Amino acid sequence: MGDNKRKHDRVEALNLLSYVTLDPDGKAWNQGMGRTLNISETGLQLETHEPIDTKYILLISIGIEDDLIEIKGKVVYANRGEGKMFEAGIEFIQVNKEALVVLKKYINEFNKQFNV
Repeated sequence: MGDNKRKHDRVEALNLLSYVTLDPDGKAWNQGMGRTLNISETGLQLETHEPIDTKYILLISIGIEDDLIEIKGKVVYANRGEGKMFEAGIEFIQVNKEALVVLKKYINEFNKQFNV
């Protein structure tokens, strides 16, 4: 197994989300639904029914507990997942302060609950 080069630990999380794909010029191409497989302060692993090309930027809306947060991220990898599912690694490129507060709180509570 390779070394973990991430700045922040990811926690396993199953949160529903919606997304809009943007091309490099900022034009919206597609929208869809998915769920997180894991999440950190700087990125997430996304599971979807449709593949997402690495050329896209995503506008993501994630439901975390009672909060809905908006994040912009770039697709850094895309793979076939289990069964008929697809997985994509998303690196956050724009997170507002309120969303970051919610993310940090969620991750801290997860770590406390599971003694990570």
